[in-house]
Amino acid sequence: MRVTPKTDYWRETHYGFTVDDGPFAYIERGGEFEAKVKLIGDYQHRFDQMGLMLRIDEQNWIKTGVEFVDNRMNISAVVTRQKSDWSLMATEELWPFVWIKVIRRLDAVEISYSRDDENYQMIRLAYFAQDRVVKVGLYAASPDGAGFDATFSKFQILHLADLQREQWLRTNGSSANLMDTNKMR
Repeated sequence: MRVTPKTDYWRETHYGFTVDDGPFAYIERGGEFEAKVKLIGDYQHRFDQMGLMLRIDEQNWIKTGVEFVDNRMNISAVVTRQKSDWSLMATEELWPFVWIKVIRRLDAVEISYSRDDENYQMIRLAYFAQDRVVKVGLYAASPDGAGFDATFSKFQILHLADLQREQWLRTNGSSANLMDTNKMR
C-alpha cells in the first residue's frame, strides 16, 4: 500500500495534540489471541511507521511495529490509555523486513519482534483491558512525510484458549471428566 501522507495515531502526551487518522484495516476479535505480521517498508521520512494495532476505542489502543526516527529503523510501541506513551528500540541497520507479534492474554498484551519468525524477543508487556472486543489489524502512518510504500505479508490471527478457563479446568477437572461424572449419577 501507499501510506497516506500527514497521518498518525497519537493522543496528547508531550505534543499537546490528538491525531487519529491513519489507515487501519482490521477485524474484530474477542477473547485471547496471537497476531503477527511481516513488515517491509520503504521508510523515507521522520516517523514513517507501520505495524499491528489493537484498538478498543479512540482512547484505548496499542500500535506496534517499525518507526523511522533519526534516520534509523526502530521497533516501536505506543500504548494509549487516554494519553499515549511511546517506547523505541533502535536497530543497528535498516533490516529488509521484520516480524511483529502481539499476544493478548488476560489483561495484558505481550509485544515481540523477530527477524526470522522463529526467535522472538519481547520488547514490552502492557496493560490492556480484559473481556473487551478489540479491533486488531494493520496500520500505517506518515506524520511528517509524503507517504511511503508499505508491504504487509503473512498476517495471521490465532485464537488462544482462555487462560482463566484453562486454569479453572485444571483445578476442577476437564469438561470430559465432568461429563463422565454426570453419566454416573
